[in-house]
Amino acid sequence: METFLTLLTRRLVARRPDLLRRLGTVVHVPIAIVPEDLPHAFLLSLDAIDSRVTLCGKDEIGDAQAVIRAPLLVLLGLLDGTYDGDAMFFSRDLRIEGKTEYVLALRNTLEEADLTPGEFLGLGAPAAGWINDIGSRVLAQARCLASAGAERRDKLSGRHS
Repeated sequence: METFLTLLTRRLVARRPDLLRRLGTVVHVPIAIVPEDLPHAFLLSLDAIDSRVTLCGKDEIGDAQAVIRAPLLVLLGLLDGTYDGDAMFFSRDLRIEGKTEYVLALRNTLEEADLTPGEFLGLGAPAAGWINDIGSRVLAQARCLASAGAERRDKLSGRHS
């Protein structure tokens, strides 16, 4: 997975050098992305030549200058624009540690870039359109299932109170 994500990130940076220009001082700064419901974290380092994504344990993110923590579906929703970062932060579904300005720069860059799954994968039309549609449907279904599971847990905990 690490090799695949690194390859995708390098190809994206090569196709879209404007992303690095928008990031400014955040380039070369390792940022940890920690899906709270997965056993691992991702350490993201962006660079024009050597961008990489490193898969690591949640306790192995010591080099990170900033840390983004949220459930995986929230992180994906932030990436595809489904969720508003400010709303997720204030509802505490998203936590930021370390240098907040680095996370804000990354967020603003991704928001302005308006990346789609197809573009991230480096696909052209019509394949990009198909992947975007499929990705949207899969994420919507996953959110629906996660929401239903949360409602069940809330009901069960209310019965045991």
